[in-house]
Amino acid sequence: MARSVESLDDRIDSDEVQIHALILRILALRQPVADDLRLLATALRLITDLERIGDQAVNISRRAVQDDGVAKQLVDCELNSMANAARHMLHVALDAFVHWDDDGAEPVLGCDDAVDRLCANIISAMTTHMSQHSEEVAAGLRVIRVAKNIERIADHATNVAEEVIFMVRADDVRHGQWQALGRTRNP
Repeated sequence: MARSVESLDDRIDSDEVQIHALILRILALRQPVADDLRLLATALRLITDLERIGDQAVNISRRAVQDDGVAKQLVDCELNSMANAARHMLHVALDAFVHWDDDGAEPVLGCDDAVDRLCANIISAMTTHMSQHSEEVAAGLRVIRVAKNIERIADHATNVAEEVIFMVRADDVRHGQWQALGRTRNP
């Protein structure tokens, strides 16, 4: 499975280069405006996020094949919850992109904090475990790296959702600005 993830990542890398070239060609030859320009700008950012998600998946697959002793078992539930949440966030954000659905993208923005908390809990549990079981340090560090990779996937899914909102309604909601917008719209 790790080899298939790496093969898929190679395809993602190739697709990123081809899509980037196509977007630049459209920009140069068609001179798009308004919605079309926002779509192309969003696509440029989106392909970068998707390429980085592929890199994170490769990092996870490389660590998954190694024996993690007791360390992984201690946080298996949290890792599964993180992975499911990140996968769900990405699915919702990409679906919102395909359907030009800013309302569908918006809930993704609030999901990242839960993934961050799970990651912090895993790091804390692994730090405690490694301090009490020195023979488990390498395994604990691998588990931490997997948690950080999943956390980064959730961050990229959040970026995709932010990009969809920008594409549809031209609102820049990066860096928590979506919270201020929500308070302004719903007093």
